[in-house]
Amino acid sequence: MILGAIDIGSNAARLLISEAALYKNGTVDYTKLTLLRIPLRLGFEVFEKGIISAEKQKQLLDTMKAYKLLMDIYKVESYRACATSAMRDAKNGKQIIAEVLKETGINIEIIAGQEEANIIYETHIAENLSTGKSYLYIDVGGGSTEVTLFADNKIAFKESFNIGTIRLLNKSVTDEQWNHMKWYIKTHTAGLQPLVAIGSGGNINKIFSLSKKKEGKPLTLELLKDYCRELSASTVEERMHLYNFRADRADVIVPALEIFVAIMRWSGAVEIYVPRIGLADGLIKMQYAERMRQK
Repeated sequence: MILGAIDIGSNAARLLISEAALYKNGTVDYTKLTLLRIPLRLGFEVFEKGIISAEKQKQLLDTMKAYKLLMDIYKVESYRACATSAMRDAKNGKQIIAEVLKETGINIEIIAGQEEANIIYETHIAENLSTGKSYLYIDVGGGSTEVTLFADNKIAFKESFNIGTIRLLNKSVTDEQWNHMKWYIKTHTAGLQPLVAIGSGGNINKIFSLSKKKEGKPLTLELLKDYCRELSASTVEERMHLYNFRADRADVIVPALEIFVAIMRWSGAVEIYVPRIGLADGLIKMQYAERMRQK
C-alpha cells in the first residue's frame, strides 16, 4: 500500500511517500520511497504580520502542484495533508487552502496543536521501550512545541505550546508563555523520574547527526547544552560554513536547542532519544490503521 503525507509547518513543507506492507508475523513494515522538504518559511510572515503574502502563497501553491505530481507518479493510494501553527495563525489561511484545493485537488487540513501531538504520538516509539520508565515526547517546530507524556504504559498528557523556533527568532514569545510551559512541565512530570525524553523535528535530527552517535543511542542533556553554547557563539553565516548547515537550518537550530534544553531541565530528563520521527510519519501510520479498519 503506497501512502503519502504532507506536513506544512512554519519553517518547511514536507512530502513523505511510504510503502506499508503487512509482514507475516503481524508487524507492519514502512519503507520510505521519497522524502522532500521545501523551506517555505511561512511563519516568519505570519507571526509578524498575521498573513501569508502573495509571494509565499504562490510558493506554497507551486510546492503543492509538485507534490501532487510526485504522488501521481508514485501511484499514492491515500494521502493526508496537514498544516500546523503558521496556517493556524494566518488570517488568510482558509482562503489559501481553498485555492490549493481548486488548483491541485489537495485537501489541506489545518490541525490544532492537540491533534498535532496526537499524530506525532501515532509513531508509538515509547511503546517499544522499557516499561519501567516514563517518556516525554518533545516535538519542536517553527511555530509550536508539542509535548506528550507516556507513563505507566499510557498517555498521561498531550499539550501544545505556542513556543517555536521562528516565534523565538521573531521575539514573539512572552515571558508569560515561557513561565506557563515551565509550570506545566514541572507540575505534570513531578514524581515520574527517571524520565527519558524522545525528540523529533529537523533540528534535533541535525544535532544527532553532528554528534556521530550510533542509531538508538541517546544524547545527554549536557551534550545539548554544549551544542547550544557552541552554536550560540557563532553567527548564522559561520554556522553555515563551519557545520555545513542550510540557511534555513542555521538560524533556527539555536532556539530549538534552547527549547529542548529547557523542557528536559524542567522535567528532570537527562537523556533524549532521537528516532527520526515526525508529523509525516504519524500521518502515514494513522492512514494505514484507518485503511485496515475499513477492510
